[in-house]
Amino acid sequence: MTTIRTFTTRSLAVSAAALIAGAAAAQDAPGCGTEPVELNAYFETGFPLPSRLAEAFTAQFPDVTFDIREDQFANLMENSPRLLSQPGAPDLIRLPSISDLVANDLLLNLDPYYDAYGWDAFPEGNLVQIRVADGGRPRGVGSLYAMGLNYSLTGVFYNAALAEQIGMTEAPQTLEELDALLAAAKEAGVQPIVQWNKDTGGLAFPLQNLMGSYGDPEPINAWIFQQEGATIDTPENLQAAEHLQGWVEAGYFTRDANALDYFTMMSRFTNGQGLFMFNGDWESANLEEQMGDDVGFFLMPPLEEGGRQATMSSPLTFGIGANAAHPDCAAAFLNWVATDPEARQLNVEIGGSNPGGPADMALPEVNQDSLIAETLEAGQVIAADDGAMDFIANATGAIFAAGWTPELQKLVGGVQDAEGLLDAVQDEYETQLSR
Repeated sequence: MTTIRTFTTRSLAVSAAALIAGAAAAQDAPGCGTEPVELNAYFETGFPLPSRLAEAFTAQFPDVTFDIREDQFANLMENSPRLLSQPGAPDLIRLPSISDLVANDLLLNLDPYYDAYGWDAFPEGNLVQIRVADGGRPRGVGSLYAMGLNYSLTGVFYNAALAEQIGMTEAPQTLEELDALLAAAKEAGVQPIVQWNKDTGGLAFPLQNLMGSYGDPEPINAWIFQQEGATIDTPENLQAAEHLQGWVEAGYFTRDANALDYFTMMSRFTNGQGLFMFNGDWESANLEEQMGDDVGFFLMPPLEEGGRQATMSSPLTFGIGANAAHPDCAAAFLNWVATDPEARQLNVEIGGSNPGGPADMALPEVNQDSLIAETLEAGQVIAADDGAMDFIANATGAIFAAGWTPELQKLVGGVQDAEGLLDAVQDEYETQLSR
């Protein structure tokens, strides 16, 4: 864990505290007070958006600075309970999962800010994944315990030059068409998929996309939200897992997938070493900067052309520690991210994702020929189909580390099959819920 920097920009003569206090008074909402504030922030390594937003906030409100620490996603999942239980808990923290943290009274209930800032103007679909009932389960109902810095989705990025090489002229419209492209790439000596599976199970991305092709998102969300009686081991999900196993056995993933970390995957893809990569729109700006017109994006296709499309689409979740020193100022930052024009523009340009906020706020303008425009349009498709799924890694605080990751690594290694994968993950899930 490394201290990255503390932003101390003081380019505006007007007091930040006075500006925020005035805005808060106008909205009858709490703000950052009248004294200088340093927010204790804990962000995810490798993703620049939160730090850039913090820098822009300080530029507008110089009396508010940020002490930012960053860590890997896996460490965030492991360390968040310890960090939040200590005195001086983070004011802002990236949250891979929230149910267990709510159950242990480690996160601040944001309902007062929901009322004060008028967050009822935000689409409820953007907030449902970060609502938690009393006691930590189920999710999807109850009080608000986090907010999204944006609302991302996943799909399939492709290398346009390699796509042309194998005769791909348009995005596949069905899963069968995608399978044909994978086979054509293999036949042509082109690596079909580059996907990480080291440390955290990156094959969960194609697996969940396949789940969205074979079945509806509602049963998957019910499992992630810990609704009573929900199971991941359904006939549709078994078909999806068997399809993924078929891809593994056909050699569509790299032979070293279990030794491939996220950042090496990104490097290989940007350097033309794979046709497809399953990833999220948070990489859109980065990929376009590095690959220019040589990269495109499509949603995972359904089984039948024109069918309902579903994908992982969830908030970039941040919460406020129950023991945080500056909760009101942290909430003011979260509200600013969703409503300030500069913040929303940064969110689209750097994060590549829908910035959320009030339903009647227009999206920032983007180049319609850009990769970001493609991913934003994909988000509209998912919204129209009501096809958003939370990430299966978020079902419990430990299911990614103790369930999905080892079982997906075994699948790649040939010592686990599709049925055993789902059985093992469901057993681990039930064990964790019974504790």
